Amino acid sequence: MATTAWSRRVSAVASLGDRTRRALFDFIRAAGRPVGRDEVAAAVGLTRGAAAAQLDRLAEEGILTVTFAKPGAGGPGTGRPSKFYSLAMTEVVASVPERSYELAGKLMAQAAERSMNHGVPVAESLREVGHEAGEALGRHHGSIEAVLDATGYAPVPGAEGDAIELANCPFHRLARDHREVVCTLSAALLEGALVGCADTDRGVEPLDPTDGARECCARIVHRTTRGDSLPSYS
Repeated sequence: MATTAWSRRVSAVASLGDRTRRALFDFIRAAGRPVGRDEVAAAVGLTRGAAAAQLDRLAEEGILTVTFAKPGAGGPGTGRPSKFYSLAMTEVVASVPERSYELAGKLMAQAAERSMNHGVPVAESLREVGHEAGEALGRHHGSIEAVLDATGYAPVPGAEGDAIELANCPFHRLARDHREVVCTLSAALLEGALVGCADTDRGVEPLDPTDGARECCARIVHRTTRGDSLPSYS
């Protein structure tokens, strides 16, 4: 089974639980510049080979970035390029169960900015921003199932035909206190994703938010099952 983005993030965070890899990470962070294998190995008391193996693992997990340069003075052709390691700029955030608070925060900030700059009502801005982001996700991933996996909705087969139930809310804590805002954004994101992956057969059906049987207050259904006009969050 393909490794999900969430699994990779969890692995990256877990990797730093190892004392050796954490020591390598802390040294490179403190250095504030690309550092070679020899320098790192000497600093943390490892052989060059052991340090190289751990550094490459951190790079594979997206915690470090790798560049190549020729150490010391000399022009082209002077020695073989060596690997240098520095911290990746991308933050690594993981939660269990999977959440996407970073995505929610980004979209809410964009919606607030659009509302302030253009005098658009906040609810309208939320729907616009969510739909645009969903379209981009749909185009990138190619199917609604892939979008749901990537964003943490935990899709499961529904009891009715080809419906897709959403077992997880990626914005759970926010939804508890700001349900109308979050559900409006989430529905727009899902609707945009269907457009982005050219899925015209399915739509987003809102569910009773007081029903405690499921986390997410929506599911994906075939339009032929519910009719061409599905209920709306707006």
